[in-house]
Amino acid sequence: MSFKTTFWIRFSIFNLMLVALLGLLMRYKILFEFPLLDQKSLQHSHSHFAFAGWVSHTLITLLIAFLQKHDTLNKIAFKKYNLILIANLICSYVMLISFIMQGYGAISITFSTLSIFVSYWFAYVFFKDCKQLETNAVAIKWFKAALFFNVISSLGTFALAYMMATKNIHQNEYLASIYYYLHFQYNGWFFFACMGLLLDYLKVSSNANRIYSQSFIWLFWSCIAGYFLSTLWLDLPLVIYILTAISAVIQVVIWYLLFKTIIKENKSIFVTLPGYLKYLILFISFALSAKFLLQLGSTVPAISKLAFGFRPIVIAYLHLILLAIISLSLLFYIYVNDFIAVNKKTILGLVLFSIGVVLNEVVLGIQGIASLSYTLIPNINEVLFGIAILLFTSILWTTFFTKKG
Repeated sequence: MSFKTTFWIRFSIFNLMLVALLGLLMRYKILFEFPLLDQKSLQHSHSHFAFAGWVSHTLITLLIAFLQKHDTLNKIAFKKYNLILIANLICSYVMLISFIMQGYGAISITFSTLSIFVSYWFAYVFFKDCKQLETNAVAIKWFKAALFFNVISSLGTFALAYMMATKNIHQNEYLASIYYYLHFQYNGWFFFACMGLLLDYLKVSSNANRIYSQSFIWLFWSCIAGYFLSTLWLDLPLVIYILTAISAVIQVVIWYLLFKTIIKENKSIFVTLPGYLKYLILFISFALSAKFLLQLGSTVPAISKLAFGFRPIVIAYLHLILLAIISLSLLFYIYVNDFIAVNKKTILGLVLFSIGVVLNEVVLGIQGIASLSYTLIPNINEVLFGIAILLFTSILWTTFFTKKG
C-alpha cells in the first residue's frame, strides 16, 4: 500500500472546515440561545480537534511526504504511516464528538490519551526512517526538534490527568500545566515543523549559510527557556526571570537575522510565486514577527499580568499563532507544492479565508486592548460572528471545489 499525500491532505482541508464550523457555533452561542450544546464542551472539542485533526494530522502527512521525496533508494516502507494517520484520525473524530457530548468524560479522555501515544509512535518511526535518508537537508534537524517538543508537551497533559485523578488541583499548578502543553505545542511542535517545511521548500542544505544552523540551536534552547514566558504571573526566582527575558531577546534577534537571510538568498523564488501565495507569505512573516515582539513585551511584569489577566488578549494571541502563523503556513506549503489541485475557485476560497484570518486578528486585538480599560465595544461579538461565517464558508467553498488528486 503506497502513501498518497494528496489523499490525506484532502482530510486536512475537510478537518479545517470542521474546526471553522465549531468556531462558528461557539460565536453563535455567544449571541443566540442554543441550549442543545454546552459552550465549554464546544470549546474543548474545538481546541482538541484543531490540534489533532487539523494541525497534527497535516504536519504528520507533510513530514511523511518529506521522507517520500528524499527516499531516493526506496529503503522506507510507507505502509505503517497510513496506519498512523488512520489511528490519529480515529482519535481526532472521536474527540470531536465525545467532547461535545460529554466534555471531559471517559471516552474523550481515553481517546485524547490514545492520540498522545499515536504521536509517540510517529516520532519513533520517523526518527528511525530518517537514518535511511541520504540527504543533507537542514530541515531534518528542525523536524526532529519538532517531534521532541511534541513528545515532551504531553507531560503537561499527564500532569493535568494526575491532578484530576487525585482531585488535588491547585490553580497555579493547573494553569502552569496547561501553558506547558500549549507552549511546547505552539512554539515547539508546530513552529519547528513549519520552519522545517519552509527550509525544505527552499532546498536549504547543511552546507548553506551558517545562520540556518546557528538559528536552529539558539531557537531550540530559547524555546525551552521560553516556557517561563507563559508563567511570569507566578512568583518566579530572579535567575529564571532573567533567563526568560534573555531567551525572548534572543528569539527576536535570531528571527530578524534568519528572516533577512531567507529573503536575501531566496528572493528569486519568492518573486515568481503567484500573487495569492506572495500575499500569504508576507502576512505570515508579519504575524510571526509580531508574535516574537509580543513575547518580548510580555517580559515586562506589568504587561504580563495584564495580558494573562484578560481572556480576550489570551484568545487573540493564541489565534495569532494557530490561525495567522501555523494554519496559513500549512496552507501555503500545501498549495505551493501542488499537493491538491489549484483552480480559480480554490484560490478564491483560500484568499477569502486568509482575509477572514486577518480580520479576526484585528478585531480580537481591538477587543483585547479595549478590555484593558474595561471598555465595551458595541456590536463586537456580532462582528466576530460575521468573521466566523466568512472563515467557515470560505474553507467550505475550498473543500467543495478541491478536486481529487
